[in-house]
Amino acid sequence: MTDDAPTPLAGCAHPQRDRARVPEATVARLPIYLRALLAIEADDITTVSSEGLATASGVNSAKVRKDLSQLGSYGTRGVGYDVSLLMAEISRELGLTRPRSVAIVGIGNLGHALAGYGGFAPRGVRIGALLDADPDRIGETINGLVVRSVDELETAVSEEEVSIGVIATPVTTAQQTADRLVAAGVRSILNFAPTTLVVPPDVDVRKVDLSVELQILSFHERQRASRPPLEGASA
Repeated sequence: MTDDAPTPLAGCAHPQRDRARVPEATVARLPIYLRALLAIEADDITTVSSEGLATASGVNSAKVRKDLSQLGSYGTRGVGYDVSLLMAEISRELGLTRPRSVAIVGIGNLGHALAGYGGFAPRGVRIGALLDADPDRIGETINGLVVRSVDELETAVSEEEVSIGVIATPVTTAQQTADRLVAAGVRSILNFAPTTLVVPPDVDVRKVDLSVELQILSFHERQRASRPPLEGASA
């Protein structure tokens, strides 16, 4: 595989890299590249071109090269990117070289599924605490972790050095949960509750609303259905 990258540094950070802030759009794609690289590495492939990484990631190759240049990674012309070095560079940029401890609050169907997912650890994320208000859930063991009472939230954050909170509670308690996480020192929140959280400016919130995503897909389905059939296409 070949790559038209301009410098002879195979997946390594450029020594003179400008440490300016990486654009948010690039940050959003870095986990996608890392996931693709993990799959590539699993196939015992040691180098990958920008075209190969683009195909595996669903991103065009020009955008891949531009994004990776933000990290100072340029690959080697005619060879491509060193997979392991590029994974290390992306992991460093994403702050995954030190495992991040996560607390999941709300162990209903969604929270239970998240708690049982085994794919977080290879990506530098450790589930440190599971919390719920339901007495029937408290004491349950999921993936080796015992569900604790939500009354222990502050204690769990401190003991497990939680830096990321996941809110999978009903909407009625989501804001209160966010307030408690923030007061306990958590500055990054992933919110699955269908509501907008009010947090201080120094707290980052990522919202995942499955109903919104389904509505967007419904829009595209409607657009697709309204288009005339391609000439020559079978009925």
